[in-house]
Amino acid sequence: MATVELRFSAQPEHVRTARLVAAAVARRAGVEEAVLDEVRLAVGEACSRAVGLHRTNGITAPVRVVLTEEEKVFSIEVSDEVPGPAGGPAAAVSGIDAVLDPDAEGEDEMGLAVISGLVDDVDVISGEAGGTIRMSWPVSGTSELP
Repeated sequence: MATVELRFSAQPEHVRTARLVAAAVARRAGVEEAVLDEVRLAVGEACSRAVGLHRTNGITAPVRVVLTEEEKVFSIEVSDEVPGPAGGPAAAVSGIDAVLDPDAEGEDEMGLAVISGLVDDVDVISGEAGGTIRMSWPVSGTSELP
């Protein structure tokens, strides 16, 4: 299992770099060429959401992106450090259910809707330590990673 971890300050100008790194690593992991635009767009939305949450909540910690190649799947986790509901356990929802949260705010809800439209396998996890959007795509053939 090969893993690439990227951390960047919550500045909008760094989102483009995260998109480019994600597309490059996905290509090397064996994600089909036709799907790379979806990977790029989904990562851009997830990173933009994390940056917005950090900036809105005054959090100076970096946004974290983890790209992992496993045997048959390539996954990306974009994590923020904005606490979810206070006092409750971490909540996880999958796919379109993540978008239908009645407590979600406008831009946040729109970003999740875009991600759910781009990625078939998506989980949104929120807890006291922050939130994570986990997305995955199947890989084809053999990996080009050393």
